[in-house]
Amino acid sequence: MRRCIELGKKALGSSAPNPMVGSLIVFQDKIIGEGFTSVFGGPHAEVNAINSVVDKSLLKEATLYVTLEPCSHYGKTPPCADLIIKNNLKKVIIGIQDPNTKVSGRGISKLEEAGCEVLLGVLKNECKKHHRRFLTYHEKHRPYVILKWAETQDGFIAPAANRRKAEPEPYWISNSFSRQRVHQWRSEEQAILIGTNTALEDNPRLDVRFWEGSSPIRIIIDKMLKLPTDLHIFDKSNPTIILTQQKDKSLFLEGIQYEIVNFEKNLAEEICRVLFENNITSVIIEGGSRTLTTFINAGLWDEARIITGNTSFGEGTKAPDIAGEQLDLEIIGNNTIKTLIND
Repeated sequence: MRRCIELGKKALGSSAPNPMVGSLIVFQDKIIGEGFTSVFGGPHAEVNAINSVVDKSLLKEATLYVTLEPCSHYGKTPPCADLIIKNNLKKVIIGIQDPNTKVSGRGISKLEEAGCEVLLGVLKNECKKHHRRFLTYHEKHRPYVILKWAETQDGFIAPAANRRKAEPEPYWISNSFSRQRVHQWRSEEQAILIGTNTALEDNPRLDVRFWEGSSPIRIIIDKMLKLPTDLHIFDKSNPTIILTQQKDKSLFLEGIQYEIVNFEKNLAEEICRVLFENNITSVIIEGGSRTLTTFINAGLWDEARIITGNTSFGEGTKAPDIAGEQLDLEIIGNNTIKTLIND
């Protein structure tokens, strides 16, 4: 099952909104086939594992391992449970049950009714951690939320406004290697979100220029639709969703998706609702301070990744206050990256 989890990680950033499942097939204590979830719309992990077996006659005496319950319904592909039954696999070992109401328990029942021996719950906690994005989406009806920011030694995420005005230049806190790591993170998540001020002040591209992989869906908060249309976020190079309260469609740009949000309600909850309705299973929030604090105060976050550089500003925009359990501490050159989880 640990090998299945390793395989599943290969689908990080490409399978969403499908889960990043890993699967393998064992015959007489030897792995004869492996697979993981294809790019969304393609074959699932079990299909790829079965198709990779050279001698299909061995399947009737083999055991299939998989991190998540095989699907039992028709989506973009036929049910994996049906293919397992068709190939006469008699034993299936599963990490965790699928929380999706279209599947939950039905895949297991279908296999058992066909005479398969099913063992559920092998490395259950490890599989839950691996599938945390998918589980959060289906159990909490919101995306898995990752907060990210870079702060100086003295706790600022941006210099004072008068300094930025006098010296309009990029004020990098993180080094080039940490920035590359951030682009890796972007490639792993389905969406990226920033607020209005960050879009105005930084004019970010929100892509993965410094890493291989797909750029995330860009989510921008623009309550009054005041952002100038020559910003990079409007270049249509990647799917972009604008969250606004403006309902006048004559203000909407062609090729950009607009979602109406009630800014009088809990904004973090409203944003999570919209992302859930758009089948977005994970989002990385890159600021600014007001947007980050909105999610922190609402308790709607799962991970926080905080880069600390070796510079100081003396004054400026303070980094958000956050408390959580430290999961990891990484040193990249003169930067440290601390990962917290919301406990």
